[in-house]
Amino acid sequence: MTLKLRSVGASDRGLIRSGNQDALHAGSWLVAVADGMGGMAAGDLASRIAIDAVGPLDVETPEDALVAALQSGIELATAGIRQAVEEDPERQGMGTTLTALLFARTGSCLALAHVGDSRAYLFREGVLKQVTRDDTFVQMLVDQGVITAEQASSHPRRAVVTQALQGDEVSPTYATMVPSAGDRWLLCSDGLSNVVRPDTLAEVLPGQADREACARQLIDLALRAGGPDNVTVVIADIVDE
Repeated sequence: MTLKLRSVGASDRGLIRSGNQDALHAGSWLVAVADGMGGMAAGDLASRIAIDAVGPLDVETPEDALVAALQSGIELATAGIRQAVEEDPERQGMGTTLTALLFARTGSCLALAHVGDSRAYLFREGVLKQVTRDDTFVQMLVDQGVITAEQASSHPRRAVVTQALQGDEVSPTYATMVPSAGDRWLLCSDGLSNVVRPDTLAEVLPGQADREACARQLIDLALRAGGPDNVTVVIADIVDE
């Protein structure tokens, strides 16, 4: 039995924003979502720099080199954003989230890298789990017991991130996991997770076998909820081939 990664991505600027600052990669070994911030031109540039930095990792990688590869990709993204700000000081403050999964060539392991408030969810055997933890002010309040997760979803400062790729030192979260045939991963920007409830995600993900149709359905749900932000979705299935 050899496990493979099969993925598809889709993005929409939403109903309010004039442009799309999100970027994505949906490949055979790597999937990633980046959500830019800091003004239209700069946010768009930051997310593209991040995806361009990790995109070359979409190759066969040994299991013991997955995390190091993701670390090098994030270091390259950080350097690229720093250089872009140095070239144009008006870009100061630009940045991007990044959530990425890298699949081992053996199919026996995958690694996650995460910074910001884009998310990775795993749907396995009927259960949806949010694998990433938001780097946000409201998540910090939840962790401290100041507010509940329900209150966080409507908190006026829910969009305030505590760290992102901005050209400075960051402390991304890295993790490794053992994949299983039938796993379905959802990577998304907060344009989806802020407006579509987890219980709805848990209904849609197993209900639509076709990856492209699933991604489109999730984006449509975000648009029906007002589409206040750019919406980016990557659906990645672990299949036995």
